[in-house]
Amino acid sequence: MSENLNEYRVRMSGIKKSFAGVKALKGVDFSLRPGEIHALVGENGAGKSTLMKVLSGAYDCDGGEIYIDGVVAKIGTPRRGKELGVGIVYQDFELAEDMTVAENIFMDNLGSRGIVRWGRLFASARRMVENLGFEMDVRAPVRDVSVAYKQIVEIAKALSTNARILILDEPTAVLTPRETDKLFGTMRVLKESGVSIVYISHRMDEVFSVADSITTMRDGEVTGGGLISDFGVDRVVELMIGRKLDTMYPPRGAEIGGEALRVENLSGDVFKNVTFALHKGEILGLFGLVGSGRSEIARAIFGEDRPAGGKIYVGGREARIGSPYQGRRHGIALIPEDRKEQGLVLEMPIRQNMTMTDMKKICGPLGVISVSREKQTADVLVKRLSVKTDDAGNRADSLSGGNQQKVVFAKWLNTDSEIMIMDEPTRGVDVGAKVEIYSIMNALAARGVAILMISSELNEIIGMCDRTLVIDNGEIKGELSRGEISEAGAMRLVVGGV
Repeated sequence: MSENLNEYRVRMSGIKKSFAGVKALKGVDFSLRPGEIHALVGENGAGKSTLMKVLSGAYDCDGGEIYIDGVVAKIGTPRRGKELGVGIVYQDFELAEDMTVAENIFMDNLGSRGIVRWGRLFASARRMVENLGFEMDVRAPVRDVSVAYKQIVEIAKALSTNARILILDEPTAVLTPRETDKLFGTMRVLKESGVSIVYISHRMDEVFSVADSITTMRDGEVTGGGLISDFGVDRVVELMIGRKLDTMYPPRGAEIGGEALRVENLSGDVFKNVTFALHKGEILGLFGLVGSGRSEIARAIFGEDRPAGGKIYVGGREARIGSPYQGRRHGIALIPEDRKEQGLVLEMPIRQNMTMTDMKKICGPLGVISVSREKQTADVLVKRLSVKTDDAGNRADSLSGGNQQKVVFAKWLNTDSEIMIMDEPTRGVDVGAKVEIYSIMNALAARGVAILMISSELNEIIGMCDRTLVIDNGEIKGELSRGEISEAGAMRLVVGGV
């Protein structure tokens, strides 16, 4: 290799990795300089996370070389990765729920000779969190911490090992805009101190806001890279998906019909007196920050949680919904916010996850599952949603996060539900897949399906919804029509303005 390796914090050359004969990485080259924020982008299944797992030691590569600070690095295990200064924060948290925030942060260094100095531990953890720009009770069990703050615990845990290379895989997926700004400020401080950061994200606005450099991947190969200033969003998207993207949000043309769903004075633990109507063929947005009560409203309508008060009407008739089974019987579907905990059975095959919502379609007259029907149904859904798998018989946990989300989407498309509640339907999904999901939503609306879309991304709310309800602190603060909604208008309602 003729280049000067000493100018790089990390240099990966010709990295190869296969799983069961499927080539996930096909000779990838990747470079990271000291004190650089480097965006790594691509569609779900492009190989981004696999490449970073090789760098962290979670995976051993099948070929290629890795240099850290100009020296060949044999990693192979996460422990060795940490010793070499690599810290990684995955999309899916790796936290001990019953242990405190402080214990999780210093999991690898709780004390010497089995002695934990608790006062020192809590003080160190508090400083670590404060240095990231956040405040939380470090003595609290992690199970009592919000999803957004679990992300901060993961980042603090990675930095507690004095990482010089920090890998962040979709770190803002569960953060509010304010929390995201804080995180970006922390990233810039770390950059100034010489820490090199790999930032994986599907959110192009964030990539162009915080990154110095960018590398694009597709199908296990690098398709482009360089200084972020040399790229535009359209060019990055083209390198990611292999084609030009004419429009992000397909035109809305559905005819809005009669009332499909109405809730009156619905109340729960974190929301109160919620009243709204949803019509056939309509995409109704529910916008609010994390913790505003959005997801809890969805769960109450579907029957996942029991409301404390209020009424639900389906098709003009009062519906008593006390369980997901009853919600399903009333024609309601829920794509949940947390796909791994609430949307999938990860140990089961993809095809069983896709077909479990309507067993009648795959069973014979005696109630026995027809494997051929199950395979046929799943194959149609895999093709329709472009799920990247070589066999729908593979376990759901073999898929990337974005492809797992497609499976959750597919299992409800397999039903004849007339009301679909979609809680963050495109979270962790790449740009190309987002457009596919938006097109499916429009097709469902054109068929008369009523859609309640919950999202933290105002751009997709603006691009997709006929009307939008803005929620804050468990209350609906206002309603905006398609022509009225703007980022400024929605955020004014969220923060209590007029």
